Amino acid sequence: MSHGFDLEPAKSLALPDNAALAGVTVALARFNTFLMRLSMGALILTALILTYSVVSRYFFKSPTDWQDEASVFLLVGVTFFCTAWVQGQRGHIGIEALSSLLSPRVNAVRLFMVDVISFAFCAFFSWKSWSLFHEAWVDGQTTSSTFGPPLWIPYGMMAAGMSILALQILVQVLTHFVGVRGTLRNPA
Repeated sequence: MSHGFDLEPAKSLALPDNAALAGVTVALARFNTFLMRLSMGALILTALILTYSVVSRYFFKSPTDWQDEASVFLLVGVTFFCTAWVQGQRGHIGIEALSSLLSPRVNAVRLFMVDVISFAFCAFFSWKSWSLFHEAWVDGQTTSSTFGPPLWIPYGMMAAGMSILALQILVQVLTHFVGVRGTLRNPA
């Protein structure tokens, strides 16, 4: 039983029993790993930006007007770009007490239904995010600060991250239909 806090990611990837879907699964796992590593760098960059801001204001009495929005934009990217990797690890919050009470067959149906509902929600969220991105791009929307960066940047990261998450869940839903033929060690 897992308690949702495992420092080690999954060492293997369940491969669907369909060559095309298995190829998409491996490619998506590699892409998600790339985005996760990129997000780790963005998180470090966010910490550096905020540290610079505090030092600059405290020691040099020089306020910065860009650090808050730059940090928020980076954190939006980190949050949304890592969701598909976490889903690929099946690391999102789940109720394990329920799975331990159900038979394996009923639990498989429960997991399938959760995946279908999650896909529907994420697909809808993705669609609405792309609508926000398009609106911000066409209208030239910016934040209301003096720095005023364009809002299509965070909306685009949110839309792309949710689209990748929806794709990850879709692959997992389709895997329920074709079954699993085996595992691939260290897919990254």
